[in-house]
Amino acid sequence: MSEPRNAPVVAVIGAGPAGLMAAEVLSRNGVRVEVFDAMPSAGRKFLLAGIGGMNITHAEPIDAFLGRYRTRRDALAPLIEHFSPDALRAWIHGLGIETFVGSSGRVFPTEMKAAPLLRAWLHRLREAGVKLHMRHRWIGWGDAQNASALRFETPDGERYMQADAVVLAMGGASWPRLGSNGAWVPLLEARGVQVAPLQPANCGFDASWSAHFQERFAGQPVKSVAIALPSAEGGPLQFRQGECVVTQTGIEGSLIYALSAPIRDALAAAGTVTVWLDLAPGWSAQRVATELMRPRGARSMSSHLQSKLNITGVKLGLLRECLSKEAFADLAQLARAIKALPLTLLRPRPIDEAISTAGGVAFEALDARLMIERLPGVFCAGEMLDWEAPTGGYLLTACFASGAAAGQGVLDYLGQQGISVP
Repeated sequence: MSEPRNAPVVAVIGAGPAGLMAAEVLSRNGVRVEVFDAMPSAGRKFLLAGIGGMNITHAEPIDAFLGRYRTRRDALAPLIEHFSPDALRAWIHGLGIETFVGSSGRVFPTEMKAAPLLRAWLHRLREAGVKLHMRHRWIGWGDAQNASALRFETPDGERYMQADAVVLAMGGASWPRLGSNGAWVPLLEARGVQVAPLQPANCGFDASWSAHFQERFAGQPVKSVAIALPSAEGGPLQFRQGECVVTQTGIEGSLIYALSAPIRDALAAAGTVTVWLDLAPGWSAQRVATELMRPRGARSMSSHLQSKLNITGVKLGLLRECLSKEAFADLAQLARAIKALPLTLLRPRPIDEAISTAGGVAFEALDARLMIERLPGVFCAGEMLDWEAPTGGYLLTACFASGAAAGQGVLDYLGQQGISVP
């Protein structure tokens, strides 16, 4: 497709889902789009996230869906309602990629891979005239008075580019080897933009394991377990069931990720936090106590636990690790611990190990179009905005939706500036 004559030029910085979606909205409305990314190819984090099965969105009712964004529900609701999970699925189908809803409500491409989707999308963008410039690292502005005069570091030296508007979609600070390293934070802060500190989200946490427990159980999954976490201000326990994994330094996995935000916030407030593990979530406390009190004869306690409660392996290891010898030998205390084993968590794992990040450009620094109020003509989208969500399709959905919103915001801005779009 040939470029529209005299079309306005918009620079999109970041070739992930948010940036590419902004590019799509703009290009199909006659805007000339130039996409820049520091990495050698587009969508690197998107591709890696899809290696284990590309969870693109979730099929739960929209009210519950929006609740996953916690304190940023109100900010994200209009964006996601405009480009909803159903609209996202329809968009994917338009690329020739079919989807299905899994048993948990998660939505996947039929092939379970990200690569076919990304290939089809990039082909369509190029056909629409979008130009991708890889190995172009944004390093700031070329003009202190002009927020659309951009500087890039490239293999061939520094490059300057003047645009009519800019979309920033550079991600947070997780997985820096894939390009999201948070290097944009000081650039925006130097321009007076309000940026909430970046923090790990969907992350693991450190515990104080003994050397023996580390050597014996690191890497082992803990299946059919529940976690209870005290709510802020003395409210009821937050309770969730699922699976997690013991690591060399602590604990991680889908169950932990689902509670990582409140655990992280509790750690920030108190320094440490105690969660309570239910190692037999399908059993009542009374039934656990009854089975444990049955005579065990000459059998060891380990054999008795395996025989009566199917507690063995890493679950047995957790009981021995978290209880004193005296408490483990006391049947009443042991029964209570099986239903509520205290585990002290010390700190989140480093941000470069996290699946995603919290923090970023504050919504309070943006107008309703996602334009930075201190930098007219500069818009933000994706994970570099100050929101977070659990895994399960919520992260990608908000990235796509905010990218679409930023693209539409640029169109509105160009119109207000009297810049005609063919």
